[in-house]
Amino acid sequence: MSDWPEGYGLRVLEEVDSTLDEARRIAGGLGGPEWILARRQTAARGRRGRAWVAPEGNLFATLVMRPPGPASGVALRSFVSALALVDALAEVAGGAQDLALKWPNDVLLNGGKVAGILLESVGSGVGVSHLAIGIGVNLAHAPDPGAVEAGAVRPVSLKGETGIEIAPRAFLDHLARAYDRHERTFRAYGFAPIRAAWMARAARLGEEVTARTAKAETRGIFQTVDDAGNLVLKTPQGRVAIPAADIYF
Repeated sequence: MSDWPEGYGLRVLEEVDSTLDEARRIAGGLGGPEWILARRQTAARGRRGRAWVAPEGNLFATLVMRPPGPASGVALRSFVSALALVDALAEVAGGAQDLALKWPNDVLLNGGKVAGILLESVGSGVGVSHLAIGIGVNLAHAPDPGAVEAGAVRPVSLKGETGIEIAPRAFLDHLARAYDRHERTFRAYGFAPIRAAWMARAARLGEEVTARTAKAETRGIFQTVDDAGNLVLKTPQGRVAIPAADIYF
């Protein structure tokens, strides 16, 4: 693994319930950050407990780490991860593809969702000690559009959009190196350069979007992402900062 980033472990599993669940099981015994890659998942999940379609040939991976710094910075690693995904996809596809970032945790290819990110803390209460960053990438297969939530961005695959085929293990090399680069930037300079790079790829910036939670729906013009990672919308009632929501175009 000559190109593998220094200091990161790797374990490759033939089958697992979920790489996020595996991260919970192994976190306490790790001496440093570790990537977990599974060829097959039997109980994959996405945001808000939704099932994640996981056909073999796609990437199912989790990075489990003990994040340094204040707790307020932990969730900002979704932006670090998103930038790493864009870099990895651009490298594999030759940089000529239409890649964009959909707040808070999706990567778009030619307007369709090609990858998603899910962050989970490992531990409970004051015992939270590790962060697990789950990443799924539709390398070879995309879910049936009829299987996704109504109004959601259409799912696409790297192969379907570009004709490019790459094995999950090979793609992880690109992703792990890219993540290491952005993580180093984040640790050295904080969120500002990460935020700027993310905004340069932001999908639907300056356009009207809908932010939906379990309790409310807010529609407005996507103005920016603030220093805390919140989505900022301009609404008839004024500017609204939203910490978490599902976004619909």
